Amino acid sequence: MINDPLFYAHAIPAILITGISKSGFGGAMGGLAVPLMSLVIPPPDAAGIMLPILCTMDAIGLRRFAGSFDWPNLRIILPGAIAGIALGTLCFGLLNKGWLLLLVGAIGVGFPLLNWSGLARRQQPAGVSVVKGGFWSAMSGFTSFICHTGGAPLLVYLMPQRLERKLFVGTTVMFFLVVNYVKLVPYYFLGQLQPTNLLMALVLLPLAPVGVYLGLWMQQRVTDSTVYRWANILLFGTGCKLIWDGVSMLTTPGVLHG
Repeated sequence: MINDPLFYAHAIPAILITGISKSGFGGAMGGLAVPLMSLVIPPPDAAGIMLPILCTMDAIGLRRFAGSFDWPNLRIILPGAIAGIALGTLCFGLLNKGWLLLLVGAIGVGFPLLNWSGLARRQQPAGVSVVKGGFWSAMSGFTSFICHTGGAPLLVYLMPQRLERKLFVGTTVMFFLVVNYVKLVPYYFLGQLQPTNLLMALVLLPLAPVGVYLGLWMQQRVTDSTVYRWANILLFGTGCKLIWDGVSMLTTPGVLHG
């Protein structure tokens, strides 16, 4: 049981922001939880605490978005994500997480900048792609396994398609529900679901529905263009935070984990 008030000062807003992001903005800022909590506790513990909470959020979101899934995309991105999780499991403990955070952060910053520059504008929305979907979903599964930062790579693939708002968010909900429940198996065998982490997850679990329903409330009151605008903004903010964390890990002695 963690008694440090500083931990809760980081964990409570991190969980609420994650719930809002997952149910309202396609998970654009869901990757902030582990980096924020890692300012106080080791990243592997932060990831272990967050996984049961994420699974709960996904189950709540699934009820709200039942039937609002883009199956042509899901048939491509779910196998890709599972391959990425398998790769993350094989590489566990061998990765320099500082460089990984820098990579994901660069993706998160670069994609919105490309959109805002006008270079990525299309007359027509992008279509479903086996190659692009497979690559970005594998990247999403891999980074999600390591530190729950799979939102940025997935949005790089989905956002150019300009799916209808409910379909867009519902597809991300289904994607991460499968990803997070699959991750339970390797997390268990790698010791990240130890009793202390599960107890902390249980203590923080009541925040999960609060964040999800706040996101649903916000999502119902904004237009499709606003959802995508904020997804870009939040994705950019997430990328900046991940880059900062990556640089901190690489430049501060004793901060690297794995």
